[in-house]
Amino acid sequence: MAPLPEGIEGHFGPELRRFVLMQYHQGQSTLPRLAALLRSVRVAISKRQLQRLLTDKQESFVAEAQDVLRAGLETSPFISVDDTGARHAGKNGFCTQIGNDWFTWFGTRPSKSRLNFLDLLRAGHTDYVLNDAAYSYMRKHALAAPLIASLAAQPETSFADRDAWLAHLDRLGFTALDVTPDAVRVATEGALWGSVQSHKFLCDAVVLSDDAGQFNVAQHALCWVHAERLVHKLGTFTDKHRAAQTRVRSLRRLTALLGISPLRGLIWDLYTDLKAYRLKPSQRRAVALRARFDRIFLRRTGFVTLDRLLKRLHANKAELLRVLDRPETPLHTNGSENDIRCYVTRRKVSAGTRSDVGRDCRDAFLGLAKTCDKLGIAVWDYLGSRLKVAGHIVVQPLDRYVRGRFRPA
Repeated sequence: MAPLPEGIEGHFGPELRRFVLMQYHQGQSTLPRLAALLRSVRVAISKRQLQRLLTDKQESFVAEAQDVLRAGLETSPFISVDDTGARHAGKNGFCTQIGNDWFTWFGTRPSKSRLNFLDLLRAGHTDYVLNDAAYSYMRKHALAAPLIASLAAQPETSFADRDAWLAHLDRLGFTALDVTPDAVRVATEGALWGSVQSHKFLCDAVVLSDDAGQFNVAQHALCWVHAERLVHKLGTFTDKHRAAQTRVRSLRRLTALLGISPLRGLIWDLYTDLKAYRLKPSQRRAVALRARFDRIFLRRTGFVTLDRLLKRLHANKAELLRVLDRPETPLHTNGSENDIRCYVTRRKVSAGTRSDVGRDCRDAFLGLAKTCDKLGIAVWDYLGSRLKVAGHIVVQPLDRYVRGRFRPA
């Protein structure tokens, strides 16, 4: 009798475990096809055993994905977010993506509300905290001043979990109120935001989104591609309407006889200059770009629906022009769109998940694989290091690489 070599668990060694995880998560294979592939090379394995290799004893990977999220929220100057539909335990849900140029994280939950998003931003912590950030959030979202005062008058400022927090609100009479906005919801969102800030997450970071309401927290920025798409997709009914829409999206064309190509659209011309500003920001150019934004979105075209849309977009001026104050912030959410594509592919290939363990493993491995790609680490090498395959190279915990990318000089 002798102990098994390191990395051997059950009948299969780390080399096979690495191959299975690589093929399933990064190769986007299905479990039946993977089982057929292994059997074709004379590996005697059942589908059930293959499922165990994918989900059993993967807590370390799930924990590392959580650490990556915490590192990104603590150190990143901006994050880009998006969500997509997800199926879990026979019910429709939503998967939220959080990331930027150096990390990616996925989280699948039943809801995509702001409460859910704030919960995800706690990165695994379960506490609710009342602090200056929490009270500021409540005031911003129109919670009545007497209710905020009643919370501030209590000695308790930190609550271990949701049950403790809701019991506190019940004692103060919040649950009996029938007011708009809902007092329990706004107070809970504020306490969640207080928890996010107490853990030093998103202290000075920008949250970039496609204008979905649940993502409007912290210093919020909007995607220009999604904003212009509203103008592009606006339905027109007459030649006059189409002409007005064209004038907003594109300048007059120069004559083809001069051999000069058409000028870009008003909006896309501004977008191009904002891209140039990111590379070489200056106060003078920022003032000029803000004035130019006003000229475009305050114009009257004679097409009432278009004028209302332009007015709505102008109301988002601060968020669309966040780049003028924070040049490191992207002008679009293409990064999130690219990240979430692998999740959509997984959903199309394998539909949904049944168990919470399977859901967490899928989210964790997809996020870790994307993070490795962004950090220039081969997923094959990463898995070899974690599973201690013979002759593997050493890959440090991924959160260390993420922190190193954003460490101040």
